[in-house]
Amino acid sequence: MSEYKIEAGTAQHVGNRAAQHDRVALYTSARASGYVLAVLADGGERNALGADQALLTAQQLFDEYKPGDVPSLERIGALLREIVRETHDVLLMNPLAANADARSTLVLLVLTPQRQAAWATVGDSRLYRFANGACAERSSDAAYIDHLVTVDKLPLDAARKHRGSRLLANVVGNSLKAPFVTVGTRADLQAGDAFLLCSDGLWSWFSDNELAAAVSRRRPREAAELLIDKARERAAGNGDNCSMAVVRLVPR
Repeated sequence: MSEYKIEAGTAQHVGNRAAQHDRVALYTSARASGYVLAVLADGGERNALGADQALLTAQQLFDEYKPGDVPSLERIGALLREIVRETHDVLLMNPLAANADARSTLVLLVLTPQRQAAWATVGDSRLYRFANGACAERSSDAAYIDHLVTVDKLPLDAARKHRGSRLLANVVGNSLKAPFVTVGTRADLQAGDAFLLCSDGLWSWFSDNELAAAVSRRRPREAAELLIDKARERAAGNGDNCSMAVVRLVPR
């Protein structure tokens, strides 16, 4: 049994946009006792169809997941890749979604009762892992840029500008390019560790140290309220949709 319990929560604010196209959720599964799945999806500029499908697919596949007698981070990583692939495929097969240009970034995090974590990211929404009150690691575009240069043979300058390219946009639901998935794992979680999944409407306004301080020192609801209020203040009337999931591991 782990030496900690989980405190978790989600929060959203529409910012200064006309509608909320982000989606965020926390799930448990009857077939995987003690496992927790956090999902954050940032939908396209026009709609939330891609983000809605990401949550639906994640919940369905997590409900079907069986850890087996020997828990494996490799198998969990495969589950996360399957969620990304299935979401992408369903969006491309759905005429309504295709006609509406339904796309979404995606961040997935699974925590196990064996003090393990596995996560996957697609696009510019981020996952942060905090330890000892500091940012221990976070997702970035680095692996995708390297993929574009080494595999797709793009010039480095063009690869770095992928966010502004319709062809190169790394999202689920892009009919021009399959999503590139970055997976990470951690096998020795400790009480005091914390995770943050968030859309660019949040992280773009904060340094890593600011996020670490807010999440590590406060309960999820308090951290979310502080971060949303500060993001709206710094956005000065030009804020994007702002969404997050906060997961803290606290001593029993």
